[in-house]
Amino acid sequence: MKSCKKILPLILLCLSPMVSAQVKKLQTDKNDRQNSDMSVRARSFYESTAKDAQNASWSRVIYRELDLQNGPNASLYFPEDPIDGQTNLFRLLITLMADNKLKAYEYLDGREIFTDRYQLNVKDMLDKFHIIYEEQASRGSKAPVYMIDESDVPCNEVRSYYIKERWVFDQQGSMFFSQIEAICPILHRTGDFGGDVTKYPMFWLPYESVRPYLSQHQIMSEGMNNTLRYTFDDFFTLRQYKGDIYKTLNLRNQSLMQQYPNADSLKMAREQIEKDLQSFEKALWVSAPVEAEAAPKAKAAKNEVIVAIEGTELSQEQAVQKEEKSVRPASTRSNPRAKSSSSSSKSSKSSGSAPVRSVRRTR
Repeated sequence: MKSCKKILPLILLCLSPMVSAQVKKLQTDKNDRQNSDMSVRARSFYESTAKDAQNASWSRVIYRELDLQNGPNASLYFPEDPIDGQTNLFRLLITLMADNKLKAYEYLDGREIFTDRYQLNVKDMLDKFHIIYEEQASRGSKAPVYMIDESDVPCNEVRSYYIKERWVFDQQGSMFFSQIEAICPILHRTGDFGGDVTKYPMFWLPYESVRPYLSQHQIMSEGMNNTLRYTFDDFFTLRQYKGDIYKTLNLRNQSLMQQYPNADSLKMAREQIEKDLQSFEKALWVSAPVEAEAAPKAKAAKNEVIVAIEGTELSQEQAVQKEEKSVRPASTRSNPRAKSSSSSSKSSKSSGSAPVRSVRRTR
C-alpha cells in the first residue's frame, strides 16, 4: 500500500507534461478556428493540389496588368456592392485582411519579398489610403481586428491588378503550364482638384495563401449564361483574364516601358513575348507515330485528287474538241453529187484542151 502511494505521485509527475501539451494544443486549435474559417483539411487540400515549380527545367516570370474595364476582367470588379452573397475581389481581400486571416506584404518597386520583415501592417495600410475603420479586440488573439463599413471600402477605385505569372516546363512530368504566384490590387485616384489619374499599388498577396478563400466564392462570367459556375480560383487557374505584359524578370530589373520608351516598340515587344511562349510550347512536343504515318498518306491522297481533277479537265477538253470536229458548218460538208459533177467537168475540160489520137496501125 505504501509502495502504491509512492508510485502515484511519480505517475502524475510524468503525465503532467503530456496533459499540459494536450491542453495547449487544444487552445491552439481553438484559436486557429476562431481566426480562420478555413479548416486544416481544406488548407492541406489546396496545398497538395498546387503545382511545384521548384524542380522545373525551364521557367519564365511575367508580370501583367489586368484592366478591370476590359470585358474579360469585369468579373473581378462587379458587383460593386454585395448582392445575394456575391462580392467583388477587392472587398473579399480587404475583409480577410481586416479579420487577420490573410498576411499581406509591402509593395516594393520591382521586388516581391514575402518574409516577416516586409509583412504589411494592416492598420498602417488603412491609414495610408484613408480607409475608415473601427479597431476592435479579437477573441483568443493579441492582434486586433478592423471593422470596415461596406460603404467605406473603395471598391470603385480599385480598377486594375498586377499579377505575377510563372510559366513552367516540368520535364519529369512532361507538363507545360502557367501559375499565378502573387496578386496586387491597384488604387486609381485623382487629386483634390482633378487632373490625371495616379496609380497606387497597395500590397502583394501570395496567391497560394488566398487561393482557399477564392475557391469558395462564385462569380458570374460575362456572356449569355448567367449561371454561377466559376469561382475566383477557376477564373485565375483557367486563365480567363486578359492583361498586358508590363515586365518580365530580367537581370536589370527593368520594366518593358523602361526598355522600350516608344509606344510602337513597346507593343511589338509584348507581342514578341507572347509569340515566344507559343513557339516554345509548340517546339516541346513531337508528332505521334500515327500522325507521322498518316502525313505521307494524306499527301499522296491529295496528289491523287489533284491528278484526277486534272485528268477530268483534260478529258473534258478532248470531248469538246471532238464535238467541235463533228459539228461543222454546212458549206464545208462534202456533197457526193457535187463531187461527181466537178469530176466530169474536169474530164470534159481535159478532153477539149488536148485532141485524142486514134491509134491505128499504119502500114
